[in-house]
Amino acid sequence: MTDRSRPVPSARLARLAAFGQIAGGVAAGVLGEGVRRLARGERPHLPDLLLTPGNAQKVAAQLSRLRGAAMKLGQMLSMDAGDVLPPELTAILAQLRDQAHVMPPRQLDRVLAQAWGPDWRRLFARFEARPLAAASIGQVHRAVLPSGEELAVKVQYPGIAASIDADIDNVATLLRLSGLLPEGLDVAPLLAEAKRQLREEADYLREAGQMRRYGALLEGDGRFAVPRPVDALLRPTVLPMTFQAGVPIEDLASAPEERRNAALGALVELVLRELFDFGLMQTDPNFANYRWQPDSGRIVLLDFGATRAITPATAASYRSLRQAGLSGDAGQVREALVAAGFVSPAQDLRHRTAIEAMIGLMLAQLHASRDAGFDFADRSVVAALRERAAPLLADRASWHLPPTETLFVQRKISGTVLLCVRLGARLPILDLLDRDR
Repeated sequence: MTDRSRPVPSARLARLAAFGQIAGGVAAGVLGEGVRRLARGERPHLPDLLLTPGNAQKVAAQLSRLRGAAMKLGQMLSMDAGDVLPPELTAILAQLRDQAHVMPPRQLDRVLAQAWGPDWRRLFARFEARPLAAASIGQVHRAVLPSGEELAVKVQYPGIAASIDADIDNVATLLRLSGLLPEGLDVAPLLAEAKRQLREEADYLREAGQMRRYGALLEGDGRFAVPRPVDALLRPTVLPMTFQAGVPIEDLASAPEERRNAALGALVELVLRELFDFGLMQTDPNFANYRWQPDSGRIVLLDFGATRAITPATAASYRSLRQAGLSGDAGQVREALVAAGFVSPAQDLRHRTAIEAMIGLMLAQLHASRDAGFDFADRSVVAALRERAAPLLADRASWHLPPTETLFVQRKISGTVLLCVRLGARLPILDLLDRDR
């Protein structure tokens, strides 16, 4: 078995040096690929040289060693259905979800001794040194209390909280230098919000509170299971919680269609409740944040660090979009998209016909599914959408970012849709949208 343990670089200079290695490795890859293309008589363009599988491999490998905010941003980029990023890059970036490095035992022991004292092992009947899971902010271990109660213990990587601002600034610098971002695109508000949210994710006391809130909101709903934080052992960088058994959510792919659709329908309903009823949303749709219990059919919800309040204005924007979509009127949907900030006034002015054509395609597919259910596995319309979107994507001067809160909400919605696509769900989407309007 491959040893995936690597010390987390916590010192500022060590992390800065790692970014230097990323930049150096990518630059070498650009130079080599440029020479190869010139030798073939091609005229290479910088973005094409940057977005090669080789460069993506270098970046993914370094970000997985750094962990923290840098890796988190890479995970966000990898949440793609293959409709935007080339499939080769999507597969490579998926390493940031599936192959994170873990702390070596000595580093883990130091972190836990700082949290619980040098005799921390006496708190447990058993503590498994090999983690169950490893992600961008921390890793999760299985443990048993002297009482026999099983726990999952999330342990934060050292130095991660202090590195958030610098890591995000460094990634933003790499993106700007790459030329992949248009010069006029103002990403400062998004970066500021990303820093704020990641600082919140690194606060395990806050996450424990959000876990309790979700437990209360979903109490009595037999479709979901939410862990309980264990307050006596809770620390700012260590989050112990009751252990919830389950298999990866992707295992639903082999479940009978009825059970698969029931589980995914519950997740779609949860997103709608978060947006329109709870005023609270867990905005990280990473598949690892869900587990499935085959015996009970329940979905285990994990990782509440990215939970954020939904403002009434954002909920109202999505209500307008929902109403417009249910009406089947492409013009109404376009107006709602402009009002919500998804489409800029410049894009609306220059590309209205193409935008309404894309909306029309989606509405036709959506409303045609009313009787049989919307088939998420049917991607036949994607090629037509991509073709009509080409002029918008090429018009870099009209690019803009929607409101930052909307972006985080949309990330959750898009991630849920991607999960439905991956697992081939067929759901009565129009009925779900039309409930309790």
